[in-house]
Amino acid sequence: MNAITQMLRKARAAVLRLGVAPQDADDILQEAFARLEAYTRKHELRSQEAFLVTAAVNIGRDQARRRRSAPFETLPPDFDTLADTTPLPDEQVRAQERLRRASAGLARLDPKARRCLLAQRMEGLTYPQIAAREGESVAAVEKRVARAVMFLTRWMDGW
Repeated sequence: MNAITQMLRKARAAVLRLGVAPQDADDILQEAFARLEAYTRKHELRSQEAFLVTAAVNIGRDQARRRRSAPFETLPPDFDTLADTTPLPDEQVRAQERLRRASAGLARLDPKARRCLLAQRMEGLTYPQIAAREGESVAAVEKRVARAVMFLTRWMDGW
């Protein structure tokens, strides 16, 4: 047992000289020791200590190389610090009231103005496309949409 403890101390010292954090050194030694045990089952070694130290140093270098290429670890999310982005209940109620108010304002518009406004805002049609659909000039459609927007702006003022 004393020989194993001495081998582990030497391997740990070699790993720490590489600049590996002390808390990571034990994990590296455990992996190196597991490799030593697996190798000695199939092969004969002249020096288990040399194998252990070499394996530990190689594992430490591999980890350092991985850290340099990907310096940021992905940690599991801390759900206690995540912000809840859902609106508060009173904000939801106000939004529903604004929506009802806007819907009532749309209902008060002239049907042709409402169709033109919704075609432009909701369907993404251009003024020439709306004019062709409604059988009017482009200027007339532009005026209808502008008047509808002005009406709704005044209608929603204060909401």
